Amino acid sequence: MLTEAAATWAPEAWARAALDTVAGSKGQLIWRGLLGLRLARRSAPAQVAGWPVVESGDSWITLAARSWMLTGSLVIEIEENSVSLATFVRYERPVGERIWKRASQGHRRFAPELLPDAQRVLRQLP
Repeated sequence: MLTEAAATWAPEAWARAALDTVAGSKGQLIWRGLLGLRLARRSAPAQVAGWPVVESGDSWITLAARSWMLTGSLVIEIEENSVSLATFVRYERPVGERIWKRASQGHRRFAPELLPDAQRVLRQLP
């Protein structure tokens, strides 16, 4: 997403706004219920929306979680005038591919709105 405000907030702030606030309980239902991802119960410094932070830097953050059928990773990267969210899925079992094929239809429809909505959330913070 192109925005002059991209670097105003840290990658973790973008992730928390997008996943904790925007995706919220609907995201949890999909991640835990449909995909079976093993997420922590609450966000903590080393987690965002239950997703473990596996790596981070000044301009990026990587979250990853596993289920018995697939592994999902989310990467948020900030550049001077843009912020991007990438989703990576690795199938651990053939059923993972079938489940993700269906889930990805909704993902492609709703994921593009996560960052614009997250920016609105971030702009409302003090």
